Amino acid sequence: MATLEQWQQEAQQAYLAGDYVQGAFAYEQALQIAPDQVTLYWYLGLMLLLQGKPSEAQTTWLMVMLEGDEETVERWTLELVGILTQEAVRQELLGEGEQTWRIREEIRELAPGDLQNLFELLRLAITQNRYKGSELEEWGVIPLVQSGLPLDFALLLTVLEALFSHDARNPALIPLMEASLAYAQEDSQKVALLNFCLKVGVALGYSQRHPGIAAQLCELGLRLDPRTPELVNLLARLYQNSNQFDQGLEMARFYATLVEELPDQVFASKGLLRALMSTGGHWQEGFEQFLCHEQLLEQLMVQQPELTPLQVSRLYSTYFFAPYFRDRAPENRHLQNQIAQLCQHNAQIHHRELVEKYQKANQHPRNPKHPLRIGYLSHCLRTHSVGWLARSLIQHHNRENFQLYAYFITTPNTYDPLENWYSQQVHQTYKSTQALELAEQIHQDQIDILVDLDSLTLDVGCAVTALKPAPLQITWLGWDASGIPAIDYFIADPYVLPDNAQDYYHEKIWRLPHTYIATDGFEVGIPSLNRHQLNIPPHAVIYYSVQHGYKRHLHTINLQLEILKAVPNSYFLVKGAADSEAVKRVFLTMAAQTGVEAERFRFLDIDDSEMTHRANLGIADIVLDTYPYNGATTTLETLWMGVPLVTKVGQQFSARNSYTMLKNAGITEGIAWSDEEYIQWGIRLGQNPTLRDTIAGKLKQARYQAPLWNGKQFTREMEQAYQAMWQHFQTQRNR
Repeated sequence: MATLEQWQQEAQQAYLAGDYVQGAFAYEQALQIAPDQVTLYWYLGLMLLLQGKPSEAQTTWLMVMLEGDEETVERWTLELVGILTQEAVRQELLGEGEQTWRIREEIRELAPGDLQNLFELLRLAITQNRYKGSELEEWGVIPLVQSGLPLDFALLLTVLEALFSHDARNPALIPLMEASLAYAQEDSQKVALLNFCLKVGVALGYSQRHPGIAAQLCELGLRLDPRTPELVNLLARLYQNSNQFDQGLEMARFYATLVEELPDQVFASKGLLRALMSTGGHWQEGFEQFLCHEQLLEQLMVQQPELTPLQVSRLYSTYFFAPYFRDRAPENRHLQNQIAQLCQHNAQIHHRELVEKYQKANQHPRNPKHPLRIGYLSHCLRTHSVGWLARSLIQHHNRENFQLYAYFITTPNTYDPLENWYSQQVHQTYKSTQALELAEQIHQDQIDILVDLDSLTLDVGCAVTALKPAPLQITWLGWDASGIPAIDYFIADPYVLPDNAQDYYHEKIWRLPHTYIATDGFEVGIPSLNRHQLNIPPHAVIYYSVQHGYKRHLHTINLQLEILKAVPNSYFLVKGAADSEAVKRVFLTMAAQTGVEAERFRFLDIDDSEMTHRANLGIADIVLDTYPYNGATTTLETLWMGVPLVTKVGQQFSARNSYTMLKNAGITEGIAWSDEEYIQWGIRLGQNPTLRDTIAGKLKQARYQAPLWNGKQFTREMEQAYQAMWQHFQTQRNR
């Protein structure tokens, strides 16, 4: 007859071999010899659990527990939980996810206050797609964290990051994060938690587009160290993006006090400009800050300092606001070109080996039988203006001659319906927020022509193009040219840049024959505005302006007020992303000075969707454009809706967008070359309903014949440009 030790040894061998049936049998035989050894019951129950018999396992353990007093049961429970915890770790190492989950669920039943186990369960729930979103409340996790029970700090960070990634809107997450701060006792842990707040804050605020939640997270991070510059800077931007404008301005000012080096001061100054301009109500202070900002940039150009990689990425767009303040194209472009050259120079020093690798690869001849590989790089190929406007080009591309790739500057787990549409239209997609990863993928994909749709609106795109992973690189659509020397061409047309523009552009200007942008049109929803709702008489004239706060230039507002003053039976609808109270205060203060009654203004909230926004444009009789930064997408939407537009034409790209769109829609009415003409057109259109109807008729007819609404023709012209650029490149390379 076998001894107790022999049965235990056999049980252990069967257990290690994964034969849990034989293991259970061996433990049963051992219990017949030593029924008082409670540990044998723990292991017998474990063998049953591993066979997928949780009820039998629980019965086995319960029979023993019923025999002990309270103190003994507590000791036995700790012993059993220790055995199960060890087994859960082993099963996970073996890759047995189902077994691991089952064991940890049993631990939760036995010890619901075991915080370490609950966090392991949360981690498993997310990785195994079991997470429902109610676990934090159902399991009582937050009170346990608040009580300070033992918890591995690394596991805490892992689970917090997973929760914010998968369930950011869960209202329990911010209280959980707040309670978790107490676990950062050592300096290294505080640093790790601050870095966590930065990383997750960026992902939440930008990739997941939850800036308000991200701001709450960063507020908690600052409790650990309120003078952490990077967190202060991020919080300033998150406040602005979540319409907490006063807080954003306060944080931007604070960040400027925390930096000392000149490149960082320039970046902080640009952040302060952004905070001021976002409100739509601090234009004068913003302009004064802009003049100081220019002085800092000029100092930087004189010093030509060595820049860190972070400073490089931040400085590309530091002159972003120049065209919002004034229309001085040669001077603005000159300084922007200098900034871009400094940034690219430093970027290529930091990544010399990569740059040399790409340069060498770009000189290799490609197979002429293969279609041209076109890569589109953007963080806006989604529900965004750029996403709406680029659709026609992607849709009408000739797939026989062009193979399309899309490089989304976003995190891999994001979803957007329009982004998904783009993914289905191209040969291959790639998602990342890391410039080096994107550049390497572009290189590996052997892209012939890389088209950057973002220009200076995002530092990641600048960082990619500065390394030149593709032989030819083009800027199109998203903004004015970046000035980065590695960009070969800037797409324009006969109108959007003046004839002498090449004198001050670094990039070669490639003018398409008609328009630099065309679309087949827009989806339009059901309007949510009407005159009765707004208390506007049926025969009154409605002027409309819908633009971001950045574009609210005081001089242009004065021109608009002069128009209103001259057309007594008129009202002005003002809408756009900004601090609504600040915008209202500016307009009404200036209106009082001009003699226009406050009752003639209506300040509107942003619409719920783009389709509703477009439908609501139909309430307008005339749209008054902004200057020196015109509308772009809003101009196209206005013209699509058949609404007359008044625009002032300048010299810079941003002051000529509406001009080229009107010309390519066959409209000359409303195009002004001076302040006086702007006012005259505004008054004339307000006083002449017949003229308005004539223009509306022309715009509706233009849908069927104008270049602005001919996506197929525009695509053929872009494709011809690509082929001509590539042919020129090959000719130059073969010389």
